[in-house]
Amino acid sequence: MTFALEGIDAGYSRVQVLRDVSLTVNIGEIVALAGPSRAGKSTLLRAATGMIPTMAGRIGLRGRNLTGASIEAIARAGIAHVPEGRRLFPGLSVRDNLRLGGWRIRNTNLTGIVTLFPRLGERLDQPAGSLSGCEQQMCAVGRALMGKPEYLLIDELLLGLDPAAVDEILASLAGVAATGTGVLLVERDGDAALGVASRAYLLENGCVQLPGQGRVLVDDRRVRAAYLGV
Repeated sequence: MTFALEGIDAGYSRVQVLRDVSLTVNIGEIVALAGPSRAGKSTLLRAATGMIPTMAGRIGLRGRNLTGASIEAIARAGIAHVPEGRRLFPGLSVRDNLRLGGWRIRNTNLTGIVTLFPRLGERLDQPAGSLSGCEQQMCAVGRALMGKPEYLLIDELLLGLDPAAVDEILASLAGVAATGTGVLLVERDGDAALGVASRAYLLENGCVQLPGQGRVLVDDRRVRAAYLGV
């Protein structure tokens, strides 16, 4: 079962941001989409989840054409979006934030989430706004997983986290993939994203420049100079 974007053109009003972008994500794998700021990474996730319309191309899941479908229809099909900035309800408890993620399918069972993220299990009654940055990211991912998606699209998971937190959250992400959920990780921190992904795409000026294996790309001197700044 594959989630596929094929020849996607998208943008805002008359401004085209993405040009003929194609990528695939399989069940149970982590795929990274890296690239410099304003490359079009977040725009691609918005197009993939129905937040903005596509100008051309196809969004497919298990052979089903989701092009032009609503946000709700795409979510029901099994695609969840964790946007940049977490967007938790800071005054609500961790428990309530997580349960909101399962509202659509009437899922209130937190066992899988607290097993995956034990720190959340220790803080279920705390306001989400009192969590550390790493814990808030765990809560945002956990909330999306409460809807039992087949694919999880995550925007800037590592933004603002210190190195120790980055290692912890990436280890958790590997646990998400191990449950059979496909993950598309959109990251400005290309070094970390490419290191954890089995496959990766590098986006620049709205176009895919270098698809390939994550570890191979992160070790490529040309890629490190052009995309990772080292």
